[in-house]
Amino acid sequence: MTDVAAYAAFDPKSPLRPHTITRREPGPRDVEIDIVFSGVCHSDVHQARDEWGGSKFPMVPGHEIVGRVTRVGAEVKRYAVGAVVGVGCMVDSCRECKSCGEGVEQYCSDGPVWTYNAVERDGKTPTYGGYSTRVVVDEAFVLSVDPSLPLDAAAPLLCAGITMFSPLRHWKVEAGQRVGIVGLGGLGHMGVKLARAMGAEVVVISSSNKKKADAVRFGASDLVVASDDSAMSKLEKELDLIIDTVSAPHDLSALLRLVRRDGSLVLVGVPDKPLEIPAFGLIGGRRSLAGSLIGGIRETQEMLDFCAKHGVTSDVEVIPMSDINVAYDRMVKSDVRYRFVIDIASLR
Repeated sequence: MTDVAAYAAFDPKSPLRPHTITRREPGPRDVEIDIVFSGVCHSDVHQARDEWGGSKFPMVPGHEIVGRVTRVGAEVKRYAVGAVVGVGCMVDSCRECKSCGEGVEQYCSDGPVWTYNAVERDGKTPTYGGYSTRVVVDEAFVLSVDPSLPLDAAAPLLCAGITMFSPLRHWKVEAGQRVGIVGLGGLGHMGVKLARAMGAEVVVISSSNKKKADAVRFGASDLVVASDDSAMSKLEKELDLIIDTVSAPHDLSALLRLVRRDGSLVLVGVPDKPLEIPAFGLIGGRRSLAGSLIGGIRETQEMLDFCAKHGVTSDVEVIPMSDINVAYDRMVKSDVRYRFVIDIASLR
């Protein structure tokens, strides 16, 4: 067992502060990773502040991890010391159910083992995330990161990237299609970049036009303000797919009107209250309303390889670990363009 420096939340109300955690020695199939960067996801805030319920303290958040391999177990075949690797939202699953067998471990029948705020398969050992200097993970849940990618900007791919890539792939987005991205935040800006790299035309739907220049820079053809009835009416029945990243109550009727017959509106945001479902908006165009949760390990590796090939990364603001509480407050105010990433060297 090894003591490791970390930052932790000790209760929902107090700021995160320095903490020491214990990591296991690498087993036969384990990979030990020296963490270089850890992205900051809005779900870190929700869980550290127990806004979703079920938080376990002390909690070390972080599931957008990039680092280098320092040790491997005797049976590890995929990775060698020095390899650049990543760890996303999961570190294990049952590996036996239908979902695990089909490579979509995020839908594991027993529930995946999340990278933090969870317990290992033994039912008692807590998992701790990337706000720490080191992590030990089974090689089956470790991902290869092309070293040509800037590692700070690659870290958010492990959650924000795969959250947007998975629905784009599942709904078979390709050149010639028109895709709508609702919200231009940490998720939305990745959706624009990925959909454009797949050849689609992308339209951003936002609450204001403040980020229009950024939307265009990321590859969108336009940004439409949701409250602008004239602009929205011009998009009616024009979009093959809409991915909705908004985690606050909002009107699905207005969005469904933009979806073509047989198209889909996919939710990846998590509003804190149930959304009203407009039945006629679905029935009238044989439209589908769906949801999507991150992606499996196989698909996440595909996403990382795709991003390396097309030069897609996140726009980031790199911060020292000591600034994490300020970063949380800024995220709540949407004051980040577009993802905070922690330089873990500041924790050593």
